[in-house]
Amino acid sequence: MDGWGEESTVWDLNEKQIIVLYHQLLAAWNHKNARDMADLFAEDGEQIGFDGSLAIGQAEIYSHVAPIFEHHETARFVSKVKRIRFLSTDIAILRAIAGMVSPGQSDINPQVNTLHTLVAVRMEDTWRIALFQNTPAQFHGRTELVDQMTAELRTLLS
Repeated sequence: MDGWGEESTVWDLNEKQIIVLYHQLLAAWNHKNARDMADLFAEDGEQIGFDGSLAIGQAEIYSHVAPIFEHHETARFVSKVKRIRFLSTDIAILRAIAGMVSPGQSDINPQVNTLHTLVAVRMEDTWRIALFQNTPAQFHGRTELVDQMTAELRTLLS
């Protein structure tokens, strides 16, 4: 983003749309809606889960996530977008930090802090997820980084 003129406005709009896409993904998770979650992906989109599991394509993503919602009390995400980087006018990478609040709890569980990477592609004027990766953020041996991340995320709790 160059911050100059009309091109800047287009970049800003695209950036907002990508942030909305990311927030829709987390809202679908938080509301345990596997269909809405899968539909945000490109037809051949990929999801890499917290445990390293890989699901490719909307149908597989749905069939992977739906049983999780059916059989588990999932924690809700709290997140903060840290950066959006455009690789071209139709491809962008969003990077965020996220924490999880377990059902019945009001605080983030630092043991499941995560880094989110989302690759968004514009297809026919609609942004879709090409890749979403959910990477554990344990910073082995550097507990101060876990504490800093948790403190930053706690400021977002309402």
